[in-house]
Amino acid sequence: MMKILVTGASGNVGSFVVKELLKLGEKVVAADPHSDKAKELFGNEVEAVTFDFTDRNTFKDALKDVDRVFLMRPPHLGKPEDLYPFIDAMKEHNIKLVSFLSLMGVENNTIPPHHKIEKYIEKLSIPYAHIRPGFFMQNLSGIHSVEIKEKNEIFVPAGKSKTSFIDAADIGLATAILLNNPEKYKNTAHTITGPEALDYYQVAEILSEVTGRKITYKKPGYLKYRSYYIKNRGLDKNYVNVTVALYFMTRMGTAKEVTNGFYNLTGKKPRTFKEFAQENLRNFM
Repeated sequence: MMKILVTGASGNVGSFVVKELLKLGEKVVAADPHSDKAKELFGNEVEAVTFDFTDRNTFKDALKDVDRVFLMRPPHLGKPEDLYPFIDAMKEHNIKLVSFLSLMGVENNTIPPHHKIEKYIEKLSIPYAHIRPGFFMQNLSGIHSVEIKEKNEIFVPAGKSKTSFIDAADIGLATAILLNNPEKYKNTAHTITGPEALDYYQVAEILSEVTGRKITYKKPGYLKYRSYYIKNRGLDKNYVNVTVALYFMTRMGTAKEVTNGFYNLTGKKPRTFKEFAQENLRNFM
């Protein structure tokens, strides 16, 4: 039985992809820059390998007996070219399907690195099933939860824009279904979102209701946000620049579309933000 390689296996989406693939009875190779991290998460259920997109010496072990791949760009690699050597290696290994974690609306938007990565996979004629989710609900329970917990504030430069947030657990399920059916979903792309588009004032209202505290949306400008996240939060400049670009696009309306993509793949309704906030309450307290 051939195996499925999951890159970023201990990350937000990757860990859910692994869990769902195991439920479907697939054999999983969990790739991570620190293989012990994957071992900690999944124990003996997976084969854990040390993997780094910038180190070609890690490719061979990762792709051994693998015929399908979940491909995820690590946030710190801002240039699409950083992933090309590994995509070349997938081509040499005759991969049956690669499911790349892309971005909603990226087919019409050349700015994010995801656009060129999709195009490169297609150019090499590797069978693909791009997954194009909306913004993750985990952005709020993760990176942006610091201000929510410490100051009762949501601090993102999204203006009045609306976003059709999706739970990373739902992305994991949809992706696992694609990888489990490589023939059926060969050369397809799937835009998946949550069930509703919310602005951040509505998100603040839901969080206020769920936490029992008054949470407000601060609506900072790009420069204020950028400088706070780099200087105060100490985050990598390239990473922050990519998020600023995404919020810029969000303000142009790129994040508000609600699709049936998730239901079409899974036969289930995607989780609402309120359900997510209730289930992940500890991350906001």
